[in-house]
Amino acid sequence: MPCAPCANWNVSFEKPTMNSPVPTLSADQLQQAAQRLGALRGEMAKAVIGQQAVIEEVLIALLADAHVLIEGVPGLGKTLLVKALARTFAGETRRIQFTPDLMPSDVVGHTLFDAATAHFVTRQGPVFTHLLLADEINRAPAKTQSALLEAMQEKQVTLEGNTSPLPQPFMVLATQNPIEQEGTYPLPEAQLDRFLLKIRIDYPGEQEEIALTRHVTSAKTGADLDVDAVATLMQPATVVGLQQWAAHVTLDERVLAYAVAIVRASRDTPGLASGAGPRGPIALVRAARARALIGGRGFATPDDVKAVALPALRHRVTPTAEAEIEGLTADELLHSLLERVPAPRL
Repeated sequence: MPCAPCANWNVSFEKPTMNSPVPTLSADQLQQAAQRLGALRGEMAKAVIGQQAVIEEVLIALLADAHVLIEGVPGLGKTLLVKALARTFAGETRRIQFTPDLMPSDVVGHTLFDAATAHFVTRQGPVFTHLLLADEINRAPAKTQSALLEAMQEKQVTLEGNTSPLPQPFMVLATQNPIEQEGTYPLPEAQLDRFLLKIRIDYPGEQEEIALTRHVTSAKTGADLDVDAVATLMQPATVVGLQQWAAHVTLDERVLAYAVAIVRASRDTPGLASGAGPRGPIALVRAARARALIGGRGFATPDDVKAVALPALRHRVTPTAEAEIEGLTADELLHSLLERVPAPRL
């Protein structure tokens, strides 16, 4: 049940007309957003022990109305993260276990003939939800992976010529195992580019792992965490309103130029065989605005762009073979790139 203060939250935003200037957020709106998002992050932390950076990056993607690719070994709480997020805003969540024999119809749905009514009936697939967990997405062939493209880009699904909109908000959280490569398929470039962020979940710290072990083994018969302690703070419509607020965070032209400069520098950086495409600076700007709103600011800064650069770009660049032989990762090459590109002073 929603808590008493949270039940009164009412996020709305009037879209500007073609002739009106883009509005800025008021101090009251910014305070409300920071308060709500801070409370939401706190609720998620009740289920997801540690991993504060991961929680923030997922919230950034949610506010940016985008999708994330989560990479980490099994057992780090990827599924729990999705369940906890969905519970905080009363969202519906569904899970698809991607396997080599998974068909596109298993994702988006299919149309069949009902003999009883003599009509064709459309059965919607699990993609019709608020949060879709695509577990081990790289275990399905490209044809099935690509079934998500229309849903991710257009927020709709077309079946037998009929287009159906998806619930709002809609977010795909896809996971993949970075170690086990047997029986996996590389994600198509077109699909990779549609993930706003690629989030890496690492092992928890020592104290976090102690707290995690204590929490799981304390008077419980199972070995898994649950989301029973997570409270519902808002409704899906409130999340859509917060997304509107994030989209109208002020962005200085110098910050926009900085985001573009970072991406353009990735295209001629030694050690990178290919740099980020035009969706790169777009991802940087959207994520920077969302991060600013989480911080209660109505404007994005160069620090916001720099903070989101790794998750926004690591899956959009490709290290050269020579760099991989030397043990250089995409993150390390992007780190050196960020040090070279001067940030503007506002």
